[in-house]
Amino acid sequence: MSEARTAQRLLAEGLGTAALLAVVVGSGVMAQQLAGGNVAVALLANTSATVLGLWVLIELLGPISGAHFNPAVTLTLAALRRFDGPVWGYVAAQLAGAALGVWLVHAMFELPIWQLSAKARWGLGAGISEFVATACLLAVVLRAPATKAPGLVAATVGAGYWFTASTFFANPAAVFGRMFSDSFAGIAPASAPGFVAAQLLGVATVVAVVRALTRSRAGAPG
Repeated sequence: MSEARTAQRLLAEGLGTAALLAVVVGSGVMAQQLAGGNVAVALLANTSATVLGLWVLIELLGPISGAHFNPAVTLTLAALRRFDGPVWGYVAAQLAGAALGVWLVHAMFELPIWQLSAKARWGLGAGISEFVATACLLAVVLRAPATKAPGLVAATVGAGYWFTASTFFANPAAVFGRMFSDSFAGIAPASAPGFVAAQLLGVATVVAVVRALTRSRAGAPG
Protein backbone atom coordinates (compact mmCIF):
# COMPACT_ATOMS: atom_id res chain seq x y z
CA MET A 1 0.00 0.00 0.00
CA SER A 2 1.39 3.41 -0.96
CA GLU A 3 2.18 6.02 1.65
CA ALA A 4 -0.32 8.39 0.04
CA ARG A 5 -3.09 5.78 0.27
CA THR A 6 -2.23 5.06 3.90
CA ALA A 7 -2.28 8.76 4.76
CA GLN A 8 -5.66 9.11 3.04
CA ARG A 9 -7.12 6.26 5.08
CA LEU A 10 -5.74 7.63 8.35
CA LEU A 11 -7.10 11.09 7.59
CA ALA A 12 -10.52 9.62 6.83
CA GLU A 13 -10.51 7.71 10.12
CA GLY A 14 -9.47 10.75 12.10
CA LEU A 15 -11.99 13.07 10.46
CA GLY A 16 -14.76 10.48 10.62
CA THR A 17 -14.22 9.84 14.31
CA ALA A 18 -14.07 13.58 15.00
CA ALA A 19 -17.35 14.08 13.16
CA LEU A 20 -18.97 11.17 14.98
CA LEU A 21 -18.01 12.53 18.39
CA ALA A 22 -19.12 16.00 17.36
CA VAL A 23 -22.54 14.56 16.52
CA VAL A 24 -22.79 12.53 19.73
CA VAL A 25 -21.58 15.24 22.11
CA GLY A 26 -23.03 18.20 20.22
CA SER A 27 -26.50 16.69 20.03
CA GLY A 28 -26.19 15.87 23.72
CA VAL A 29 -25.39 19.49 24.56
CA MET A 30 -28.26 20.77 22.41
CA ALA A 31 -30.67 18.21 23.84
CA GLN A 32 -29.70 19.13 27.39
CA GLN A 33 -30.32 22.80 26.65
CA LEU A 34 -33.72 22.24 25.02
CA ALA A 35 -35.24 19.28 26.86
CA GLY A 36 -36.05 21.23 30.01
CA GLY A 37 -34.66 18.55 32.30
CA ASN A 38 -36.53 15.67 30.62
CA VAL A 39 -33.79 13.06 30.34
CA ALA A 40 -35.86 10.72 28.16
CA VAL A 41 -36.45 13.45 25.57
CA ALA A 42 -32.78 14.43 25.68
CA LEU A 43 -31.71 10.81 25.13
CA LEU A 44 -34.16 10.42 22.25
CA ALA A 45 -32.74 13.51 20.55
CA ASN A 46 -29.19 12.32 21.18
CA THR A 47 -30.03 8.89 19.76
CA SER A 48 -31.67 10.25 16.62
CA ALA A 49 -28.77 12.53 15.77
CA THR A 50 -26.22 9.77 16.40
CA VAL A 51 -28.03 7.25 14.19
CA LEU A 52 -28.34 9.69 11.28
CA GLY A 53 -24.83 11.06 11.64
CA LEU A 54 -23.21 7.63 11.88
CA TRP A 55 -25.14 6.37 8.86
CA VAL A 56 -24.00 9.32 6.73
CA LEU A 57 -20.37 9.03 7.86
CA ILE A 58 -20.17 5.32 7.07
CA GLU A 59 -21.68 5.90 3.63
CA LEU A 60 -19.26 8.75 2.86
CA LEU A 61 -16.01 7.42 4.32
CA GLY A 62 -16.51 3.66 4.12
CA PRO A 63 -15.04 3.48 0.60
CA ILE A 64 -11.91 5.32 1.77
CA SER A 65 -10.99 3.83 5.15
CA GLY A 66 -13.64 1.24 5.92
CA ALA A 67 -15.24 3.71 8.35
CA HIS A 68 -14.18 1.94 11.53
CA PHE A 69 -14.19 5.06 13.77
CA ASN A 70 -13.66 2.60 16.62
CA PRO A 71 -10.55 0.79 17.93
CA ALA A 72 -12.72 -2.21 18.85
CA VAL A 73 -13.65 -2.65 15.18
CA THR A 74 -10.08 -2.15 13.98
CA LEU A 75 -8.61 -4.61 16.50
CA THR A 76 -11.25 -7.23 15.76
CA LEU A 77 -10.79 -7.06 12.00
CA ALA A 78 -7.00 -7.16 12.41
CA ALA A 79 -7.17 -10.18 14.73
CA LEU A 80 -9.35 -12.01 12.18
CA ARG A 81 -7.03 -10.97 9.32
CA ARG A 82 -9.74 -8.96 7.60
CA PHE A 83 -7.85 -5.67 7.74
CA ASP A 84 -4.65 -4.82 5.87
CA GLY A 85 -4.13 -1.29 7.14
CA PRO A 86 -1.90 0.18 9.86
CA VAL A 87 -3.70 -1.00 12.99
CA TRP A 88 -2.07 1.30 15.52
CA GLY A 89 -2.15 4.18 13.06
CA TYR A 90 -5.92 3.74 12.84
CA VAL A 91 -6.24 3.60 16.62
CA ALA A 92 -4.15 6.75 17.06
CA ALA A 93 -6.19 8.57 14.42
CA GLN A 94 -9.44 7.51 16.08
CA LEU A 95 -8.34 8.66 19.52
CA ALA A 96 -7.04 11.99 18.24
CA GLY A 97 -10.18 12.51 16.17
CA ALA A 98 -12.42 11.79 19.14
CA ALA A 99 -10.76 14.47 21.27
CA LEU A 100 -10.79 17.00 18.44
CA GLY A 101 -14.48 16.38 17.75
CA VAL A 102 -15.37 17.03 21.38
CA TRP A 103 -13.30 20.22 21.51
CA LEU A 104 -14.99 21.41 18.31
CA VAL A 105 -18.38 21.02 20.01
CA HIS A 106 -17.20 23.08 22.96
CA ALA A 107 -16.06 25.81 20.58
CA MET A 108 -19.39 25.80 18.70
CA PHE A 109 -21.43 26.07 21.90
CA GLU A 110 -19.01 28.58 23.47
CA LEU A 111 -18.14 26.25 26.32
CA PRO A 112 -14.71 25.95 27.95
CA ILE A 113 -12.60 23.96 25.48
CA TRP A 114 -10.74 22.02 28.16
CA GLN A 115 -12.92 20.23 30.69
CA LEU A 116 -13.25 16.80 32.28
CA SER A 117 -16.54 15.03 32.79
CA ALA A 118 -17.91 14.49 36.27
CA LYS A 119 -20.56 12.03 35.05
CA ALA A 120 -19.93 8.70 36.77
CA ARG A 121 -21.20 5.77 34.74
CA TRP A 122 -19.49 2.72 36.19
CA GLY A 123 -21.14 -0.28 37.87
CA LEU A 124 -21.72 -3.97 37.26
CA GLY A 125 -24.69 -3.29 35.00
CA ALA A 126 -22.72 -0.77 32.95
CA GLY A 127 -19.84 -3.22 32.56
CA ILE A 128 -22.12 -6.02 31.40
CA SER A 129 -23.85 -3.55 29.09
CA GLU A 130 -20.60 -2.49 27.45
CA PHE A 131 -19.56 -6.11 26.93
CA VAL A 132 -22.93 -6.88 25.31
CA ALA A 133 -22.91 -3.64 23.31
CA THR A 134 -19.47 -4.29 21.87
CA ALA A 135 -20.28 -7.90 21.02
CA CYS A 136 -23.52 -6.86 19.31
CA LEU A 137 -21.85 -4.11 17.32
CA LEU A 138 -19.02 -6.37 16.18
CA ALA A 139 -21.43 -9.12 15.19
CA VAL A 140 -23.25 -6.68 12.92
CA VAL A 141 -20.00 -5.31 11.48
CA LEU A 142 -18.75 -8.81 10.70
CA ARG A 143 -21.98 -10.19 9.27
CA ALA A 144 -23.74 -7.26 7.58
CA PRO A 145 -23.72 -7.24 3.76
CA ALA A 146 -21.53 -4.41 2.54
CA THR A 147 -24.40 -2.52 0.91
CA LYS A 148 -26.52 -2.67 4.05
CA ALA A 149 -23.79 -2.15 6.66
CA PRO A 150 -24.24 1.63 7.13
CA GLY A 151 -27.92 1.33 8.00
CA LEU A 152 -27.54 -1.83 10.07
CA VAL A 153 -24.65 -0.47 12.13
CA ALA A 154 -26.42 2.84 12.73
CA ALA A 155 -29.65 1.06 13.69
CA THR A 156 -27.77 -1.20 16.11
CA VAL A 157 -26.24 1.79 17.86
CA GLY A 158 -29.60 3.56 18.01
CA ALA A 159 -31.33 0.54 19.53
CA GLY A 160 -28.43 0.06 21.92
CA TYR A 161 -28.87 3.53 23.39
CA TRP A 162 -32.14 2.22 24.81
CA PHE A 163 -31.62 -1.45 25.65
CA THR A 164 -28.29 -1.12 27.50
CA ALA A 165 -27.73 0.50 30.89
CA SER A 166 -24.58 2.19 29.59
CA THR A 167 -26.24 3.77 26.51
CA PHE A 168 -24.08 1.70 24.15
CA PHE A 169 -20.64 3.31 23.95
CA ALA A 170 -19.06 0.12 22.47
CA ASN A 171 -16.08 2.21 21.37
CA PRO A 172 -12.86 2.99 23.29
CA ALA A 173 -12.31 6.13 21.20
CA ALA A 174 -15.76 7.40 22.16
CA VAL A 175 -14.94 6.76 25.82
CA PHE A 176 -11.68 8.66 25.42
CA GLY A 177 -13.25 11.66 23.73
CA ARG A 178 -16.27 11.86 25.99
CA MET A 179 -14.06 12.05 29.09
CA PHE A 180 -13.23 15.59 27.95
CA SER A 181 -16.79 16.91 28.02
CA ASP A 182 -18.70 17.61 31.21
CA SER A 183 -21.98 17.44 29.32
CA PHE A 184 -24.94 15.11 28.77
CA ALA A 185 -22.82 12.62 26.80
CA GLY A 186 -19.74 12.77 29.02
CA ILE A 187 -18.14 10.04 31.09
CA ALA A 188 -15.96 10.59 34.15
CA PRO A 189 -12.32 9.56 33.72
CA ALA A 190 -12.68 7.24 36.72
CA SER A 191 -15.41 5.33 34.86
CA ALA A 192 -13.48 5.06 31.60
CA PRO A 193 -11.12 2.15 32.41
CA GLY A 194 -14.02 -0.14 33.32
CA PHE A 195 -15.85 0.71 30.09
CA VAL A 196 -12.77 0.08 27.96
CA ALA A 197 -11.97 -3.18 29.76
CA ALA A 198 -15.50 -4.45 29.13
CA GLN A 199 -15.25 -3.42 25.47
CA LEU A 200 -11.91 -5.19 25.01
CA LEU A 201 -13.37 -8.28 26.65
CA GLY A 202 -16.14 -8.09 24.06
CA VAL A 203 -13.50 -7.92 21.31
CA ALA A 204 -11.65 -10.94 22.67
CA THR A 205 -14.86 -12.94 23.01
CA VAL A 206 -16.07 -12.19 19.48
CA VAL A 207 -12.68 -13.04 18.00
CA ALA A 208 -12.58 -16.33 19.92
CA VAL A 209 -16.11 -17.28 18.87
CA VAL A 210 -15.50 -16.45 15.19
CA ARG A 211 -12.27 -18.46 15.18
CA ALA A 212 -14.00 -21.41 16.83
CA LEU A 213 -16.84 -21.32 14.31
CA THR A 214 -14.38 -21.07 11.43
CA ARG A 215 -12.46 -24.11 12.69
CA SER A 216 -15.70 -26.02 13.14
CA ARG A 217 -16.77 -25.35 9.55
CA ALA A 218 -13.34 -26.23 8.24
CA GLY A 219 -13.39 -29.55 10.07
CA ALA A 220 -16.98 -30.47 9.19
CA PRO A 221 -17.45 -33.31 6.67
CA GLY A 222 -18.45 -32.17 3.20
